Amino acid sequence: MIIKKLSTNNNNPEVVAMARFLVVLGLTILVFSAAPAFAQEAGVGVEGSQTKMALALASGFGIAIAAFGGAIAQGRAATAALDGIARNPSASGRIQVPMIIALALIESLVIYALIIAFMLQGKI
Repeated sequence: MIIKKLSTNNNNPEVVAMARFLVVLGLTILVFSAAPAFAQEAGVGVEGSQTKMALALASGFGIAIAAFGGAIAQGRAATAALDGIARNPSASGRIQVPMIIALALIESLVIYALIIAFMLQGKI
C-alpha cells in the first residue's frame, strides 16, 4: 500500500526503491523482533545461549551496517569530488587531497565497527 501510494504520487525511481527497501527492512525487523514472544521459557543454561546469540547477531548486523554506510558515504564523497573536478579542472589539486582525507576518515569508522564486532565475538 505504501509503495503503491509512493509510486503513484512520485515517479522518481530512487524514492520508490528507497520505499521498497524501508518496507522490507521494517518487515525483517518485525519478524526478528516477534520471535522472542514465542520463545520457550528460560531453563537451565538457556539464558547464556540467548545472550551469545544476541551478541553474534549484533556483531554481524553491526559490521554489515557499517560496511553499507561506509560504501554509500565513500561513493557520495567520490561523486561530489569528481563533479567538482569536472566543473573546474584547475581545482583538482585542491579537491583531491580533502577527498582522500575524507575517504580515509570514513574507512576508519568502518574499521572501528570491525574492531567492535571482534570484541563482541570475543565475548561469545
